Amino acid sequence: MNVRSNKAKGRRLQNMVRDTLRFYFPSLEEDDIKSQTMGMTGEDVVFSPLAKKKIPYSFECKNTERIQVWDSLKQAESNSGKRVPVLIIKRNHSKIYAVIEFSKFVNLIGEKKHGKKKRNRRTQGHNKKNGSKLSRSKV
Repeated sequence: MNVRSNKAKGRRLQNMVRDTLRFYFPSLEEDDIKSQTMGMTGEDVVFSPLAKKKIPYSFECKNTERIQVWDSLKQAESNSGKRVPVLIIKRNHSKIYAVIEFSKFVNLIGEKKHGKKKRNRRTQGHNKKNGSKLSRSKV
């Protein structure tokens, strides 16, 4: 594929994410959620201050056959600021997936079940240094 085709493929995924978020947040205006221009640095889906309050996530979109997951996650994290980074991945003829830190995912499903934010006991001892160890004293 040439550069133009690759950028068009990436733009389609960004626009799909943008449109899906607009659908699920109808109270936001069209200008509150925008797709970043291809080649620009930063997040792939840009939010207004109001949208940032309602959607505490930062999206990095990758529409490619071969993804460097760790490099892509690093890029998502560096662009996210204080918001939760989410890596959206897709390839030809596949479903679209969202990659999110496990502790954030557990908080999401906890909110669904309990209707409010609740820290999971398993993730309270989460080691920020490498993101994988749990402290037994907190579990």
